[in-house]
Amino acid sequence: MSSPPLSPLSPLSPTLSTISIPVRWRQMSETGTGAFRNRIPTQLRRALPLYAVVAVFLFFMLNAHVVTLPPSASSILHGRQPADHGFPKKIWQSWKVDPYNMATRDLNTAKTWTTKNPGYRYEVLTDNNDMVYVEEQYGPHGINRPDIIDFYRAVNISIIKADLLRYLIMYAEGGVYADIDVEALRPIQRFVPERYWDSLSEIDMVVGIEIDQPEFRNHPILGSKCMSFCQWTFMCRPRLPVMLNLVENIMAWLNALAAQRKVPLSELQLDFDEVISGTGPSAFTIALLKEMNRISHGRQKEITWDNFHAMDESKVVSRVLVLDVEAFAAGQGHSDSGNHNARGALVKHHYHASNWPSKHPRYAHPVYGEVERCNWDLACVEKWDRDVEAYKSLSIEEQNKLKEERRMELEKLRQQQLKEQEQAIRLEQFGEAVRKAEEEQRRRDELEREMKERMRVEDQALKPLHPEQAGAEEKKEGEELIMFGGRPVPGQAQSVGDGKGEEKKVGEQSRQQQPVFGQPALENEKPFGGL
Repeated sequence: MSSPPLSPLSPLSPTLSTISIPVRWRQMSETGTGAFRNRIPTQLRRALPLYAVVAVFLFFMLNAHVVTLPPSASSILHGRQPADHGFPKKIWQSWKVDPYNMATRDLNTAKTWTTKNPGYRYEVLTDNNDMVYVEEQYGPHGINRPDIIDFYRAVNISIIKADLLRYLIMYAEGGVYADIDVEALRPIQRFVPERYWDSLSEIDMVVGIEIDQPEFRNHPILGSKCMSFCQWTFMCRPRLPVMLNLVENIMAWLNALAAQRKVPLSELQLDFDEVISGTGPSAFTIALLKEMNRISHGRQKEITWDNFHAMDESKVVSRVLVLDVEAFAAGQGHSDSGNHNARGALVKHHYHASNWPSKHPRYAHPVYGEVERCNWDLACVEKWDRDVEAYKSLSIEEQNKLKEERRMELEKLRQQQLKEQEQAIRLEQFGEAVRKAEEEQRRRDELEREMKERMRVEDQALKPLHPEQAGAEEKKEGEELIMFGGRPVPGQAQSVGDGKGEEKKVGEQSRQQQPVFGQPALENEKPFGGL
């Protein structure tokens, strides 16, 4: 068996010993690393790797801003939050009264905004202080637009003032606006998807889709309101030109309409469609589309509603982040709006404050009513159109007959609605009564617990005065009780047992040994009490 071949550099190699190392190299080795190693203490040499790791870590931390991680990795490692980048952390709402006087339903809905967003300021403007706010922001010490102040003061239509106020607020201060009947389902942070967090400085406004039914664009009634952005909730920076342009458009339109009808602005009346198209979602949408095209400067083809129809996910167009319909307008039953349980639903509109349409009638056919009741259902709208067209060809007698049938149906419907309203009021009153009764019962229970605890403490304090109830354990060891006026009091010591499990008759023994009041004491004993 042969041995393995040896390496030429092996210590066992016969050639290694024959290699002669020059004296100059040996001197360099002795004065080089070897000599340096000998000068450093052993403990310090062992700690050098640790010092190197610490130095690299400190270098990395001090220059972390230079290192860029992908958004997802950065979020996971550091719990990254979106920067504000100019979006004020302020929530605005407007209502008839302040929160202290709100109905429970309105107050509970409003509280969701502060609960979900504890780091945001919150303010409600009311019918009592809205004018003060407009005068302060748009007066000589603010934006200095006295024409806006005069116009806002002259308008008497509540819904017009509500629309104007939200635009004036958002232009002056920015932030988040939400109608009083809109519930926050998610924090405002979720208004901007994470993929846009690194480019927030390129976003001026966040809006959502409300109605996306462009197939009705040629309908004589529905056409003007079938494509719109949501304006019951949106977010923007302050001083955006689109907000001021929207206010100025409303002012020009209403002033022209009042002049056309030859009435003062304060006496002007509008129907439903005029409100929607003049100050509401339709006007809001037209102004936004116009601003988007202005910002694009013709770099792309004209921006129309086709850019936002049937959106699968959010997109940024001309510095406006447009969310899909599910974000702000879920649960509508149209426009593929989904439901409020979806992860993408950010708010919930309850509509309990949206009673303004009752003051601004919309077109209602005398027999077939309002086409809006179809809720954008195509088959229902087409049937409504056919029925209305057929009605025109009927004789007067036939039309009157249909009107009477319709009147009877409406009467039944009104009665049913009244019953439902009365039932709802009774349920609300009953719920309030139950709540008060439960609160009163809780107070009674608490008082009863306090009384029982007080009685227990008092009984505990009185136990030494009633040894027959407290038990023999209350007696002190080695101390007997003697009778004084019928009350047991501490007396002489006595033995209660002989140590063998047999008990003595304490009663008999005490009768033999205890002195009776009024008789002389036994010999060699002092009188009771030392008397």
